[in-house]
Amino acid sequence: MANDNLKKAKKAKNDEFYTQWADIEKEIMAYIEYNPDVFRDKTILLPCDDPEWSNFTKFFAQNFEAFGLKKLISTSYAYESKKANIPYQTSLFEKKARHFNPDINKTRGKIFTLDHDTNKNGVIDIEDLQWQYLEGDGDFRSDEVKKLRDEADFIITNPPFSLFREFLAWIMDAYKKFIIIGHQNALTYKEVFQLIKNNKCWLGNGFKGNAGHFISNYKDYATANNHIDGMIRVSGVNWFTNIEHGRRHRPLQLMTMADNIKHSKHKEVRGHEYQKYFNYNAIEVPFTDAIPSDYDGAMGVPITFMDKYCPEQFEIIGLGIATSGLECGVKPYTEEHRNYRKNIQKRGTVDGDLYMVDNNNHPIVPYGRILIKKRENT
Repeated sequence: MANDNLKKAKKAKNDEFYTQWADIEKEIMAYIEYNPDVFRDKTILLPCDDPEWSNFTKFFAQNFEAFGLKKLISTSYAYESKKANIPYQTSLFEKKARHFNPDINKTRGKIFTLDHDTNKNGVIDIEDLQWQYLEGDGDFRSDEVKKLRDEADFIITNPPFSLFREFLAWIMDAYKKFIIIGHQNALTYKEVFQLIKNNKCWLGNGFKGNAGHFISNYKDYATANNHIDGMIRVSGVNWFTNIEHGRRHRPLQLMTMADNIKHSKHKEVRGHEYQKYFNYNAIEVPFTDAIPSDYDGAMGVPITFMDKYCPEQFEIIGLGIATSGLECGVKPYTEEHRNYRKNIQKRGTVDGDLYMVDNNNHPIVPYGRILIKKRENT
């Protein structure tokens, strides 16, 4: 399920997608509603590309007192360290500072901090942000930024999608709470999936329709259909977190298997028996809302199921893809099925992928599936 905008961005070496205020507000308020004191007396680190442009910095600075924050830290990545050929633009915020230095402004990262009322107006907000140059370029992997990570209680940002796996590992190495944006395909990364399976990471409240509209600095690859006033639409994006929110514990309302076969809105389900996999003892469920409420065995469901996953309702068995599939008991292809796949596609076969067979004994391989089963007494 490749996303054209992501492919074009990768080709253009652009990872700078700036998140809208409304999307940040919608997500963060879901945690506040679940626990009003979740950020109280805590330090938040926002390791983003440009704090002076970032809505993350603006949002948390403006809500500093409302959330009861102890300290806000935001860092930038130096212009000359970025791979994308984005026009350089100095903000008025920088130029107004006495310590602004055009000789190092492109090579050094910056740190923005907020922890007290600097202008003595009785309110701690965005007007009280202070900044300095970092010693290095602001790379999150540097010792300088690692120290800031270790100081923080929460890491919140939209990291480069190309570095998502490494960025999440960087957070988990320090056992920090986090809220970050990533593509849903990250769910199939072995390291990420294990965190989810072991209840150390889950999806957040989410973007509407699993699609985000981001502010993009790089316009050359955008078309009239997906680019309006500097915005770019990226489908299949999610918030990843290890902070509790109400949606995570909301069970799915499901129909029985018989009712799905009779009434499902999906033509692939309505009027058809549920198929079983050839290489694993489970049924194929092509849509999350087609999960039968009265089936107690294993089921293969789309990765988009994770957006609706309730840990009290379902148990995650494993990922039915390649090596991960083999590790949870998915059998390799038979020689006959392997040869057939090789004849019809260049990719050939990948042992560990779940598959079914049709009436002609030809293998049918659905897109990546997560294996689940209903918990007892649900």
